[in-house]
Amino acid sequence: MNTALTEQKTINQAKLAAEFRQFINPEYVITDAETQRVYECDGLAAYCELPMITVLPETIEQVQKVMRICHQYAVPVVARGAGTGLSAGATPNDCGVLLSVAKFNQILDIDTDARLARLQPGVRNLAVSEAAAEHGLYYAPDPSSQIACSIGGNVAENAGGVHCLKYGLTVHNIVKVQMVTVDGELIELGNEGLDSYGMDLLALIHGSEGLLGVVTEVTVRLLPTPEKAQVVLAGFDSVTTAGDAVAKVIEEGIIPGGLEMMDSFAIKAADDFAKAGYPREAKALLLCEIDGTIEEVDQYIEQVATLFKKLGATSVQISQSEEQRMLFWKGRKSAFPAVGRISPDYYCMDGTIPRGELSNILTEINRLSEEYGLRVANVFHAGDGNLHPLILFDSSVPGEFEKTEEFGGRILEACVAAGGCITGEHGVGLEKIRQMAVQFNDEEISQFHAIKHSFDAEGTLNPGKAIPTLKRCQEYRSIRAQEQAKPSQSCGHDHSHEEEVKHV
Repeated sequence: MNTALTEQKTINQAKLAAEFRQFINPEYVITDAETQRVYECDGLAAYCELPMITVLPETIEQVQKVMRICHQYAVPVVARGAGTGLSAGATPNDCGVLLSVAKFNQILDIDTDARLARLQPGVRNLAVSEAAAEHGLYYAPDPSSQIACSIGGNVAENAGGVHCLKYGLTVHNIVKVQMVTVDGELIELGNEGLDSYGMDLLALIHGSEGLLGVVTEVTVRLLPTPEKAQVVLAGFDSVTTAGDAVAKVIEEGIIPGGLEMMDSFAIKAADDFAKAGYPREAKALLLCEIDGTIEEVDQYIEQVATLFKKLGATSVQISQSEEQRMLFWKGRKSAFPAVGRISPDYYCMDGTIPRGELSNILTEINRLSEEYGLRVANVFHAGDGNLHPLILFDSSVPGEFEKTEEFGGRILEACVAAGGCITGEHGVGLEKIRQMAVQFNDEEISQFHAIKHSFDAEGTLNPGKAIPTLKRCQEYRSIRAQEQAKPSQSCGHDHSHEEEVKHV
């Protein structure tokens, strides 16, 4: 950055900070680099940037004032929840404001008759079910990070979780969102009724990654706690056999509460951490939960166990208590951090494919693993085809992260080729912005830009994320075409383009 631009940035920072401190507690208007260091990235720490200013407003009116001031000066704004995202979607803009909603962490109301809960965006996902439990209710979407991730972030990325196969993603469990627009207007999308008039703008906000507004309140749908839930834990001698078993369960007309798969790397790491009693010799593991009335659980749990044995399962266990059921799930939900026990670093991917392509994609991932010389631990929502391959690498080895990132891109491109998409619940952010050019053509990307423009004409909300410019799409397609024409299967593309994207 040249000296003149640095000086201009300093002037802007001081001026903005002074304006913000007129209505926000000065303690929560942060300008020094050291204190802002904790905000430089989200859960994908490979992409880092310090914001110009970080603000932590405490009221909706303060959020509105921040947005009006930033709109007046055309200052970029990046909204941040708990910072657990995995696509660099909350990476700050170095010439902009990071707006944290960490102080918006209250459950405003639980309506037991309507089975609804009004929440501030900083409420933790798990806290909703904990608060609703005394009323015999719970909130269904349960990302693995639910102990820490926030409801506002769940809306931004349209988060899923273990139980999304039966109960849907965040978008299927939200009835209303309140948000502040780029120019400070407070609007509501959706309502508590069974239907809404006009276009479904509520669905549009889900997965919008902070590009369209700042969420300030969310009304979620609560469900009655099932009478009973049990888990079948089955080991298989190959991921292909386990993948075929997933498809067979759905073919039988059984819709499990959750249907998850882990491969041998993940099994051992998770069991070492959680002591869940997993079959450590298995090459693949399936966790299939049946929930509902006592009668239907008793019927389907035996049907699933029998089906797994018939399809070649090497071991089958049925949870015999609530404690054992939760222990089985503890291993799965701890799998991501547990993999850190067997590798210095891991890179978590997020692609979605048709269930029928599961075995083919796992075979391709194994082939790519050999090609790149990098191990992969597969942990994913097998029932709905949402893959989470964890590429194991060592960031201290020069060039290894770049190789890992390239490998990850190849996985996502394979998902698209199989009829899937580049993200199921983590979002595009900065991480997958290149692969947008693989999944969407120029006309489709132009439509994304048109939607963005209708909410944010100046492009100051979370700029550079999720939607690539057509120029970059054309460059990436050109690079991919050159690679495909080469006899070598190595990507070998110019990483200068990647750096340009990382720090858009």
